[in-house]
Amino acid sequence: MMAAYARRAARRLTQQDLLYESLRRAILDGDIVEGARLASSRALAEQLGMARNSVLYAYERLVEEGFVTATRHGSRVNAVTPGGGAVLPPPAARSAGAARMLARRVLELPRRGTRDGATALRPGVPALDAFPFVQWRTSLERAMRRLRADDLGYGDSAGHPALREAIAQYVRVSRGVRCQPQQVFITNGTQASLDLCARLFADHGERVWIENPGYLGARSALLAGGLQLVPVSVDAAGMAPRAADWHEAPPRLIYLTPSHQYPLGSVLSLERRLALIEHARACGAWIIEDDYDSELRHGGPPLPSIQGLADDTPVVYLGTFSKTMFPALRIGFLVVPPDVTEQVAAAIGTLERQGRVAEQTALAEFIESGRYARHLRRMRKLYEERRDGLVAAIGRHLAGMLTVSADAGGMHLSARLDAPLRDVDVSTAARVHGLHLSPLSAYCLGGPDMPRYNGFLLGYAEAPPPVADALMATLARVIRELAEGGG
Repeated sequence: MMAAYARRAARRLTQQDLLYESLRRAILDGDIVEGARLASSRALAEQLGMARNSVLYAYERLVEEGFVTATRHGSRVNAVTPGGGAVLPPPAARSAGAARMLARRVLELPRRGTRDGATALRPGVPALDAFPFVQWRTSLERAMRRLRADDLGYGDSAGHPALREAIAQYVRVSRGVRCQPQQVFITNGTQASLDLCARLFADHGERVWIENPGYLGARSALLAGGLQLVPVSVDAAGMAPRAADWHEAPPRLIYLTPSHQYPLGSVLSLERRLALIEHARACGAWIIEDDYDSELRHGGPPLPSIQGLADDTPVVYLGTFSKTMFPALRIGFLVVPPDVTEQVAAAIGTLERQGRVAEQTALAEFIESGRYARHLRRMRKLYEERRDGLVAAIGRHLAGMLTVSADAGGMHLSARLDAPLRDVDVSTAARVHGLHLSPLSAYCLGGPDMPRYNGFLLGYAEAPPPVADALMATLARVIRELAEGGG
């Protein structure tokens, strides 16, 4: 009996709530106009076949919220106006107005590729099938067992001390970074690091030099930070600013991917590294060194960082574990110069909150135990094999259609489209076949005097050689069909 009563009560509650919401929406949308008299509660209850009390409940809520006034002659609809007395616009106009309320810089952000199921050849995604799950799970379980009640609150805004210590030790040895643990700040990945750099090291409207073509994520973060983007061309030796650029458009920030330029893959020469440091010091600029996948260099040790070339370089060094571990980990870091460490710590303490102590503790242990270094050695060998397999497949199936650029490492390569087609058209056609081709033209900025690129960014981390061969055979068919007008 009690269960039946509860079901009837739930049904009545649903009916009266639905009636209230329907009347409220009709008044807001103008379907029931100002001054209209609502049907009597008895008449409406009979018309709808529901209890009169449910109608009374809905009417009482409308009265309480100011939509309706109850009088001796019935319930009448009030004027639905904001405080200033202006009548609300119709729904379509309100939707458009909400979109216009977004900041212009947000509306102008570059859009990422659509998530349409095309995953083959995605850049930036590591070989997740080769990740050492058992070892990582062991580190996580060990970290969970060590958690205390105090660890469940907000942690140090700079990150877990053990992880900061492990990262400082690692980048000193592997990347030549000059730092102490207090200079290391843990973030939620490179994108979060870039957002912090835009807020901490530049004021609204100041100039930031970016590589052209360059990383879309950096462009988004810096635009969202209200900064003025100045594209600087890239060649085989990396970012190539002209001498006049330093006088005509001196930067506040210089964003670089010097060890593996994104997306073209070039390496910034030592001569240009030293020149950038010298000019940045002279004009009071900061260099943001995004070292996103330098640990995965093929055919030799990772190149030393720009940050480590001198003691007092004006460099903010960015690193991430999204490429070397897995993207869902969402752990990155930045290393700041010692003379601004205290100010950065204070600012981050105001702006950010840390959590995920277990993951940070586990990662610290994973690094300190040597398992991280062993994992990287395996991944370098694996990615080199998969890179070679993709290059060979391009040679077999796409000779005369694609030309691979020199590439020293990472998980992707760039290829120039030699066929008389637009890369965006080929990319669109290839998605139907499950291929995720990132058009190089999408990474370009600037006017007609800036260089334009027509080709693709091809990720090979998830493509063993037999898979890469099949994918390139498919891509060759797509290009031929488009070239012949059959696509």
